[in-house]
Amino acid sequence: MKINEVEERVGITKRNIRFYEKEGLLTPQRNSDNGYRDYGEEEVEVLRKIKLLRKLDVPLEEIRRLQHGSLTLDDVLRRHVIQLRREEHNLATMGALCQRLADAQAQLATLDAEAWLAEMEQMEQEGTRFMNIRKNDTRIRYVGPVAAALVFILLMAGVMALIVWGFTISPEEAPPLWLIVILAAIPMVFIIGVLLALFQRIQQIKVGEEDAASQY
Repeated sequence: MKINEVEERVGITKRNIRFYEKEGLLTPQRNSDNGYRDYGEEEVEVLRKIKLLRKLDVPLEEIRRLQHGSLTLDDVLRRHVIQLRREEHNLATMGALCQRLADAQAQLATLDAEAWLAEMEQMEQEGTRFMNIRKNDTRIRYVGPVAAALVFILLMAGVMALIVWGFTISPEEAPPLWLIVILAAIPMVFIIGVLLALFQRIQQIKVGEEDAASQY
């Protein structure tokens, strides 16, 4: 089978199928004639099992260890039940705290945030887990660099298009082809530089550059 057929049968996107392959959870055979991936019933069944476990929010690492035989399905599911119950307890605790805040009828201007945060810190020491604001804030940090890079790339692409167009509307007056290529390549150099800078910035955000710096 081809990946399109597998996508239709299992209900998993091609992108996710490729991701599972990259993570080593799926290893389809290669067609000896053309080198393309060749999916069979075994791969379809593996994907169905992955889909089932991921829908239950079982982590990929647990699935990997399950496939390698270092964990049994019973072990994985029992541990996951414990984790889900812990999260259920955390949600119930946060719900109760939100209700108490609402019942207090305090306004933002008069809210005693320090007292509430002190109580939440005590609850965290007792095992309650609240929202990881650093993780959520990290996602927001991607927006600025990506948007700025896209705007700059579009501008440079427009400059390249204008250069090529300007030299081709009058072929008899156009400069040599090598000069056109050089002039069009200048914006391309800037585009490549911006993409490299964006990649480095994303890597910094992923490793928590600001979060690490805040510990010192």
